[in-house]
Amino acid sequence: MLYMPTIEQIRAARALIGWSQGELADQAGLSQTGIARIENGTNQPNSTTIEKITNAFDRADVEFIAESGVKKRTGEVKILRGASGFSSFLDDVYETAVRYGTKEKPTSVFLSNVVHENWIKWMGDNKWKNHTDRMYKNRDIMDVRIITKEGDTNFPASSYSQYKWFPERLFNDKSFYSYHDRLAFLNFKDNDVEIIIMHHSDFADGYKNLFKIAWENIAITPPTYK
Repeated sequence: MLYMPTIEQIRAARALIGWSQGELADQAGLSQTGIARIENGTNQPNSTTIEKITNAFDRADVEFIAESGVKKRTGEVKILRGASGFSSFLDDVYETAVRYGTKEKPTSVFLSNVVHENWIKWMGDNKWKNHTDRMYKNRDIMDVRIITKEGDTNFPASSYSQYKWFPERLFNDKSFYSYHDRLAFLNFKDNDVEIIIMHHSDFADGYKNLFKIAWENIAITPPTYK
């Protein structure tokens, strides 16, 4: 159910991160006049408008607390395991990418040290197909880039992704996965998979910057992609 923040919470959330009414309007895709009317009580926003406002604050790591509070997220860590955990992780990737992505500003989804056999093993053929189908349908609002090991010619997500190789000396099988404001670490074992998800925009952005440097300066374009 969509949380409906109070007028006081919206004002407090702006104050917490130093946004003016105009800045909130820009981030939410609304007008400054509309925000002013909401805050002075002359306009009762509909659910679509409230969702735009809460999404804007969510992207800024601001949370509304039931009743009357607001807080700044300082970082959340979640640990998932096994096939069910891996499935939940991929659902979060998809839902986050679709929630925040637009054609003008696609959600960055960057993966490194990927061994697709591990992914398919823990997803199963049906889940893999469902996941690739839904990602493909929303490819216009995502920027998906995948780095695999030099010489690997298995590109099963090529319908919605770009691929490059890491030189063999730099590759290991501990995968990193960044999407929007989340950074995940994946550790595949013979009989288990562990996913650690850090919800922290600063760490996610830092990894994205390193990924882009590696993508442009170190990673190799496979011959089939040239």
